[in-house]
Amino acid sequence: MRMLSKACSIVASSLPRCSSSTAPTMRGQPSLLPSVRKQWLGKPLLYGIGSLLIMPLRTLHGVGRVFGAGRFLCNMTSVSSSLQIELVPCLRDNYAYILHDVDTGTVGVVDPSEAMPIIDALEKRNQNLTYILNTHHHYDHTGGNLELKAKYGAKVIGSERDRDRIPGIDITLKEGDTWMFAGHQVLVLETPGHTSGHVCYYFAGSGVIFTGDTLFNLSCGKLFEGTPQQMYSSLQKIIALPDETKVYCGHEYTLAK
Repeated sequence: MRMLSKACSIVASSLPRCSSSTAPTMRGQPSLLPSVRKQWLGKPLLYGIGSLLIMPLRTLHGVGRVFGAGRFLCNMTSVSSSLQIELVPCLRDNYAYILHDVDTGTVGVVDPSEAMPIIDALEKRNQNLTYILNTHHHYDHTGGNLELKAKYGAKVIGSERDRDRIPGIDITLKEGDTWMFAGHQVLVLETPGHTSGHVCYYFAGSGVIFTGDTLFNLSCGKLFEGTPQQMYSSLQKIIALPDETKVYCGHEYTLAK
């Protein structure tokens, strides 16, 4: 996994007694296009984002191992193993993801900000919705829950800590719980920081993780309910995953930077 350098620097700078001598450092050369490698290494990430816009996000594979989270696939449709993942833009800059198990026809959606884009995508493929997975309670990640649940009878899944805050929640999960999406085992990682009940969903067999607002491309989520230390620890959990893990985040923020 590669790519969390900026997130690390933002969070680590907020921690008490965190000096440059103890902060994580970059190891190795990033796998960037030659035309931008020099710019990337020579400038702080905060001021170097603009130079990255000349390349597809899929080429951002590996800016250091420290806080390096594989490939950020926030802007593309991907197929991994028997699991198909389709990005569905919602609201202004949110990303929802439709999951389709090709073996069983099971369909889920991660963080539906609004219902209609999801309904349109499902109707184009004549698909029914079985599950709704929420990473946290914020309305821009749960706004479509009730309409989708009413239309399809889908089960809503979220954090045990958000059982009173996620609309329509049916199944609650906590750190270390595993849940089956068709034949795919899903590991729940509690990642507080952005919110106190934030979780990420890790599909180990397919090598993908849905990070909601914990981790974005080149940054991490704002701390609304958690502390810098909590966010730092949450990012460390993501770091510990295999380098090849593909990260699906909750917003597209790079185009605005």
